[in-house]
Amino acid sequence: MNYVKIFRNGLIDENPTFVQLLGMCPTLAVTTSAINGIGMGVATTVVLIGSNLAISSLRKVIPDKIRIPAFVVIIATFVTIIDMFMNAYAYDLYKALGLFIPLIVVNCLILGRAEAYASKNAVLPSMVDGVGMGLGFTLALTLLGSVREILGAGSIFGFHLFGEAFKPALVMILPPGAFIILGLLIAGINVISRKKTV
Repeated sequence: MNYVKIFRNGLIDENPTFVQLLGMCPTLAVTTSAINGIGMGVATTVVLIGSNLAISSLRKVIPDKIRIPAFVVIIATFVTIIDMFMNAYAYDLYKALGLFIPLIVVNCLILGRAEAYASKNAVLPSMVDGVGMGLGFTLALTLLGSVREILGAGSIFGFHLFGEAFKPALVMILPPGAFIILGLLIAGINVISRKKTV
């Protein structure tokens, strides 16, 4: 089993955001800043790793007829743990992400990996898949949040980058800005990947 290939697959080759276009709701909604992108990405990664581990461990025990409801219960358990943890130890981030933390339960990225990978593979490859996909999602959200924060607020991680002369484009931290920046990033990644294959 080539674990590096499995990891790279989630991080780059089949990046959930830039290649598969999964999890667009939190991607577009919470990435108004880089810290929000990291927070949402890390929360999703932890849930993805935990649910992949549990589902892969129980794949031979869960009957086919109830596998999707069973996956949702397992994922919801990990989301509840993350929700409570963030409420206790990262309250400002918890408030900023709001409803999108509980909505991780129905994130198609997590359900998709549970169905397509964890339910068909052993524990270790499933965990590596969870780490790769989760870090790919985190990287994408952080990149999108960083660009939006720089252009829309003139700062990154709360540190101001420009002087008084810089006029931020407020549209970049609004929903239309999310679509514009995401489209430009996907286009840029497609151009780079095509140059590599030629």
